[in-house]
This record gives sequence, C-alpha cells and structure tokens, in this order.
Amino acid sequence: MRRQVLTGALVIIALAAFLAGSQSQTNAAAQGAKPVVPIFEVDSKFPTMPEHMLLGGVGGATADSHGNVWVFHRPHTLEEGNVTENGYTPAPPVLEFSGTGQNLQGWGGPTKGGGYEWFNRGGLHSAFAECPSCTAERRTNGDGRPGGGEHGIAVDANDNVWLTGNGDGDGQILKFTKDGKFLLQVGHLGKNAGSNDPENFWKVAKIWVDPKTNEAYIADGYGNKRVAVIDADTGKMKRYWGAYGNKPDDAKLANYDPKAPPSQQFRNPVHCVERTNDGMVYVCDRQHDRVQVFTAEGKFVKEGFFAKETLGSGSAWDVAFSRDPEQRFMFLADGMNNRVRVILRETLEEITSFGDGGRQPGQFYGLHNIATDSKGNLYTTETWEGKRLQKFVFKGVSSVVAGYQGVPWPKTR
Repeated sequence: MRRQVLTGALVIIALAAFLAGSQSQTNAAAQGAKPVVPIFEVDSKFPTMPEHMLLGGVGGATADSHGNVWVFHRPHTLEEGNVTENGYTPAPPVLEFSGTGQNLQGWGGPTKGGGYEWFNRGGLHSAFAECPSCTAERRTNGDGRPGGGEHGIAVDANDNVWLTGNGDGDGQILKFTKDGKFLLQVGHLGKNAGSNDPENFWKVAKIWVDPKTNEAYIADGYGNKRVAVIDADTGKMKRYWGAYGNKPDDAKLANYDPKAPPSQQFRNPVHCVERTNDGMVYVCDRQHDRVQVFTAEGKFVKEGFFAKETLGSGSAWDVAFSRDPEQRFMFLADGMNNRVRVILRETLEEITSFGDGGRQPGQFYGLHNIATDSKGNLYTTETWEGKRLQKFVFKGVSSVVAGYQGVPWPKTR
C-alpha cells in the first residue's frame, strides 16, 4: 500500500513539474534560460509488420482511446518488381497496431459489391491492389507512381474509423466500424462543385471527430480551400469557412511569396484540422507555411508562421498536441524540411525541433502526419519514398538549448 501511495505521489510531482515548467517558457526564453520541453527517443523496432507484408506511402496515423495505433497507407505506391519478385505483398490499407507495435488486424480497399466508393488510386496498373480507376499499363521499379488515394484516418470515441482520400475526383469521406464494416459515405466521387458545395468535398486531407458535440471537422483539402464541419451521424453539413474565417474563394492564387502580405484565402492543400481541449480549432495551411487558429464556429483567433521561407510543398503539414490537460505544446510535422517542430501552443512560438532527412530511425523522407497517444508518445508517417510509421517514445521533460536538437536516438545505443 505504501509503495502505491509513493508511486502516485511521484506521478503527481512529475506532472506538476511539467505544468510549472511549461508555464515559465516565455519568461525563460526572454531571460536566455534553457526552456523545458517534452523529450522523445525513437523506437527503431516499432512496428512489427505482418509477415511478408509492406507499407506503401503512409497517408495518416492516429491513436485510439485504447492506446492502439491505426495506419492508413497506399498499397499501390509500392514498386511492383521488388515487391512481387521477393514474395512480399502490400498490407491492407487500414492497419491496427498495439501500443507496443504488434499487428492486430488489417482491412479496407475497393468493394466488389458496391455500397461505397473507394478512393482514386491514380490510374496506373497495380498487380496487387484493386483499382477500378487503373489502366492496363504496367510500370515497375522507379516508375514515379502517383501518391494520391488513401490519405487521412481518425478513430472516434465510439471506435468508428473515418477515412479520407486525395485521389483525382475524390469528393467522399468513408466511415466504418473498427472491424471494417461499412457505415456511412458522405459526399461522392467526381461530384464536387467547389469550396461552397454543401454536399461534397474535394480531396480531403484529414478529419477529426469531436466526442462532445458529435461533429466531424474536415480539412478540405487538396481541391477545396476550407474547413468544413458535419454531423458525425448523418453527414449533414453544419458550417464551413476559409482562411481568417472568410467565405472560401476558389480563385487561383499567385505563387507563394514569403515577403508578400498573408493571403486572405487558404492555399491547397488545407492539410490538417485538430481541436484542442479548450475548444480551439487548429488548421494547417501547408504551402503558406502557417497554422491558423479558430473558435469552433469559425471565428479567426490567431496564426503562426513556421519556416516561412519554405517554398515547394510548404512547412505546415500536420499538428498534434501534448497530453497534459492544458496541451501546452503543439508538435508540427514539417515534411519539406524533415523536422518535428515543438511549439508553445499559447504563443505559437517555436522552442525547438528534431529530426533530419534520411531513412535511418528518427530521420524522415516525406514526413506527412503526426499523432500522440494518451501516454504522450509521438507517431509519424512518411509518404514519398519514406513509406513507414515511426514511434517516438515520450521520456519526460527536460531543459534543452533552444533550437534544433538533431535526431532523437536513444542515449544508450
């Protein structure tokens, strides 16, 4: 009994230290002191894939309320020659892993019996991935296979799994049970009418479901330029908005210029949406290198720019939040610069960053999506030629020198 009491007391002390340290970040930075931030180490053995199965480009990952990790990947992006000639096959598009990396199940893909429209996989022949949109043209190693198709995944409080796609014409969102039974399709393939369409979407990047209001927030997306909110049971549109809370406008924007005044509209893709415990909604305007913050009703609150000189695919790919009650830290996935940026959520001030370009554990090649579990661990996915899921184990908090921290390899290697 005494040991249990002491253990509980240590947990309370650690949490109090975490919160107290977080509250002093701004003052510490101003005085030149080392900020106290969450510390991570990469787990090079995570996850354990099913035997003779591989991941393609991984569009999304999320952690559910049970501590399990879900992945949504693109089987058709694997090079056919290397895969098939060595006895490997792509894993199913949806995979569930335990918190320790054990594979629990896999499912998903186009249906032969109808009922829902799967996501457009880009048109090339695939020897191992069903693809109604594919041609008979065969292309193998190094073919530059398109990366569209399977993209975002969320698991709601009722263990339903939500999927989004960014293939050509994808205007739909799909909802399944955790075992892969189809429940709902919202929107339709090839029927989008723009950013003010109340019924369809266009290449949705990500979805987040609010357990309190039963509303689904949608980053819409690679085609549209808005955040949309729907009823999670019926799929009915409830509201939507563009950058700064403006009405979305699909007019073509000039090339991004970091020295120009900020655009009053989102640029494609609107790549992430997440809501925090205090009700704020965070949106990634990826190629504008910014994250905008709104109320749940779409009123603009503030914005932050990160690596603002980044061109190409931009710096603001996805966000996740620390698991202390006040969620004091925001983690930003920067896929163009291959960094995870650690940011004070209250001020949107970047404190530190970690990661690097490459294929070794803790490095990134197409860092795409980021998520946290209830224990504070981080999970990242990679598209392009990265094609993997990585876990970064939360090791507590510590003071660090502000700035870039390198690759978070374990201290005892």
